[in-house]
Amino acid sequence: MTPSTSTSATTVTTTPVTQTSGAPGSELVSSQGRTSIADAVVQKVAGVAAREISGVYAVGGGSARALGAIKDRMPGTASSASSGITAEVGERQAAIDLVLVVEYGVSIVDVAQAVRRNVISSIEGMTGLEVTEVNVNVNDVHLPSEEPDPEPARVQ
Repeated sequence: MTPSTSTSATTVTTTPVTQTSGAPGSELVSSQGRTSIADAVVQKVAGVAAREISGVYAVGGGSARALGAIKDRMPGTASSASSGITAEVGERQAAIDLVLVVEYGVSIVDVAQAVRRNVISSIEGMTGLEVTEVNVNVNDVHLPSEEPDPEPARVQ
């Protein structure tokens, strides 16, 4: 007696859902549509996250800070939370470059690591994008003696 072999085909239908590895449960591309996030959004999130870290005096290079100071003095404008930050955003991933000024006396390595962790956490949590890298460029150290004198009151 020869064994009989029967073949039955079972078809399994699946709906592909692309999910980022950065934030579990967030779907940027699904069968129901696509969510795109602008570079400026990621830049602002990164800027706010970087400023939250103790030891960060300012975000941005000298020219970006100077432009921000001018914009702060103009009525109806505000300096951008994203000055000194560039972001490259794809469908599922983002890479960020930050320029920082740190306070004198803090460990630059520790501040950079804390900034990197907070930026990654904030961007992945808010956007669902996987952050592939956060490059931190410290271009200045703020000395306490560099504090500008307060401007005298215009009206007494």
